[in-house]
Amino acid sequence: RAMWNIIGSGLPAALMQCLYLFFTFPLKKTSDDEETRETDTQTQEMLVKIMLNMYREEQAVEELLAADKLQSLIIATASLWDQCSHLWKVPTGRVLRTISKAQTKTSIVYLQAVDCIKIAIQNLFKLADTLPACDVCEAASIVLCFVKDSYPISSALLTEFENNDGYQLLLKILLRCEGLQQNGDPYLDEILDMLTCLTICGKTELKVSGNIVHPQLPHFDFERTRSSGMTVKNLQAFQVLQSVFQRSNDQHLCERILAAIGTIWAWDTVNFFLLEWTLQPINQFTDIIHFKPCPVQVQFFKLVESIVLELSYVPHEILKKIQYLIKENIVPFCTLTALQCLLSMTKKDPLFSDIFRDSGLLGLLLALLRKKAKILRKSAGTHLPGLEEGTEKELNAVMVKMVAALTVGSVRNTVVLKDYGMVPYIKIFLDDEYYRSATLSILEQLSVINYEEYMSIIIGALCSSTQGELHLKLDLLKSLLRILESPKSHSAFRTCSGFNGLLSLLSDMEGALQDPPSGLWAAVGQNCILELVFYALQGITAALHLDPVNSNFFQRNGLFEKMAEDLGSLGCFWTQGEWQIPVSLDKKRTFAEFLDTAFCSSEPFPMWLKNCIWILNFLDHMVKGTLHLETYFKERKPEMGEASRDDQERPQAQEQHPSSFSCRWEMRDCTIVHPGAICVMVRLLPKLYKEGHSQLSQEIQCAVVDHIQSLVKSEKSRQVMCGSGLLSTIITSCQYAFCNESHPLHLPLTRVFEKLASQAIEPDVLR
Repeated sequence: RAMWNIIGSGLPAALMQCLYLFFTFPLKKTSDDEETRETDTQTQEMLVKIMLNMYREEQAVEELLAADKLQSLIIATASLWDQCSHLWKVPTGRVLRTISKAQTKTSIVYLQAVDCIKIAIQNLFKLADTLPACDVCEAASIVLCFVKDSYPISSALLTEFENNDGYQLLLKILLRCEGLQQNGDPYLDEILDMLTCLTICGKTELKVSGNIVHPQLPHFDFERTRSSGMTVKNLQAFQVLQSVFQRSNDQHLCERILAAIGTIWAWDTVNFFLLEWTLQPINQFTDIIHFKPCPVQVQFFKLVESIVLELSYVPHEILKKIQYLIKENIVPFCTLTALQCLLSMTKKDPLFSDIFRDSGLLGLLLALLRKKAKILRKSAGTHLPGLEEGTEKELNAVMVKMVAALTVGSVRNTVVLKDYGMVPYIKIFLDDEYYRSATLSILEQLSVINYEEYMSIIIGALCSSTQGELHLKLDLLKSLLRILESPKSHSAFRTCSGFNGLLSLLSDMEGALQDPPSGLWAAVGQNCILELVFYALQGITAALHLDPVNSNFFQRNGLFEKMAEDLGSLGCFWTQGEWQIPVSLDKKRTFAEFLDTAFCSSEPFPMWLKNCIWILNFLDHMVKGTLHLETYFKERKPEMGEASRDDQERPQAQEQHPSSFSCRWEMRDCTIVHPGAICVMVRLLPKLYKEGHSQLSQEIQCAVVDHIQSLVKSEKSRQVMCGSGLLSTIITSCQYAFCNESHPLHLPLTRVFEKLASQAIEPDVLR
């Protein structure tokens, strides 16, 4: 009631008169006194606060109309901005924005009657040529506030704005804002926000019918697209945004306009279709996007990506233009960003594998990769700037990723790749870790139509890799394991010399686990070497799994003996003599206790023995046919842009330390699947030794023999072991301990021998 009494007293009009005078007639500088300036500032803040409180009320706004000062102040801001009081610019803007939000039907009719907006626009056109861009934005934003805020009540001021070239004025002002500031200007942003809001101001709904090009995603249905009511009705306002983007290369301006388009789409899904079927902004922007700054290119393609990911619509015409952009490759960074956009879409739905094949994109990428592969092959071992660095290399990597995405789950696309004769060229990308993951994915898809070709490539690459290419070997082995999950691949693995290939891998690692390490192995780290041993043994186990033909082949060709020989030469096993003189044992731990002590306790343990226990652990799982199911090392996932690890100091592989190895060994079913692996453990038994660790060496030997004894204690296990050659292995590999009654291993070895001999004794054992 007090506020209404004050408003009715005529104070609103009087203060508006004061504000008009303060704004239009700047005071001459009369005093430098600090106290006087402080008093002036306090007085200004008090007056502005009173006006803001009053002018929030519609009654106060209507009281202003009788004084004829409201339209005078609005026009003054549009004509005298360069001559007005600098101290009163911001306060005047705040007051007028407050009045704008409290407009009434009466005030709108009044402002229209006195041609307020018309005159303001005419004056702003003059200022736009002379004032700095930031000042023009500040003045224009005040006028535009009255236009935008009045629309929910009446369209009169918007109509006056449009009829007097208001949009041309905004276009002129916005184009002058290029390079205004690195992060823009608050009044520029305000104009863009209000202009965005004006796009949905209009009485008539746009009626457009577009031609939906098929195929479309299964869950897309335009007929069911419902309108929220916030649809685009004012194409003139949107054309200003579109024209600014097309004519300006200013990063901030372009980014704000793309953000505005995203906002309009978010208001109503229909808006994308209304705009694209009339003004075609995204379609047209695609033609010029390579001229824009890099951050704008990234934002634009994110916007295109959202059409598929959020609207579930396939914009075929836009995709054709993007494909042309990729083909021309005018700006490599733009090509890269465009391809990343299409890659994201391809991962969204398998439909894009067909779309991009039929559009010719797959063929284009294969042709480009063929050229890149030829260059890589010619430049092997040399450094070529531009090819091996920066955007160009990243573009090559994304092309390989795109081909991988297009072939995943698509036999037809894989056949296209093969028919293009691309397999020899795709292989070339294996050598660089930057491309390797996607390259392996392509080759794994190739295995679906030809296991032999895949196996030939992978085994060949493993055998030809150098000692230093540790991570290449690991990645190849992991790929191989994924394919060996299919039993259909086992035959191809055998016929392509897969077993011999993996064993030769172990053979090439002679001395790798020496303590201390020497040569090239010193720079690798022993955990990485163990990881390679693990995956090699995993591959062999996977190929033998439930495959009697492969198991018979491995046994018949003496490959278990070869495995024992290769493992024994790794450097952690004793190779400088036969059995050592036995010593008396103060304590005797089980194999499971050794595992717990080696990996789960703080007790110091020699590195050579830890490595030996790891390998025996692998072999034990191989005996049971479960090694290919185990996970002891964390999966490494190199990111795009990560430097090749073969050129760096290798990170240590993460060991898996089970909380209780004892439980794992004592409670698991000890079914023997691969008896030949027990023979390998027996062959390694004499090599479980290290000078200076005689007692510890003999203790682990006893633990291993006891563990082997526990494996063959059941009738079923002994039957499986028949024909395995374990009896002759005990005699030949452990003869010293087996024939020496005073040796601690004599009794457990004899018990193993007797249990197996009770089933059958092979002729070679008798001999």
